[in-house]
Amino acid sequence: MNYPIASASDIGNVIKTERKRQGVLQRDVAEMSGVSLHFLSNLENGKPAVELQKVLQVFLTLGISMQVTTRQPETGKS
Repeated sequence: MNYPIASASDIGNVIKTERKRQGVLQRDVAEMSGVSLHFLSNLENGKPAVELQKVLQVFLTLGISMQVTTRQPETGKS
């Protein structure tokens, strides 16, 4: 599925939705990701100040991939 991301809350919702879809507890995801339960809870609740590397590790643990697109169309120049 594709989810538009415009805020920390959007990222938290994606993580929470996927974790619940997989039937995994927060503590298990935290342990598998190498982050604290407190961190994961803050992340799922949309706390805006989190460490990006830890967020990416949670994504990896849950099998979530992220793609960034720009607003500008490609010009063909490199």
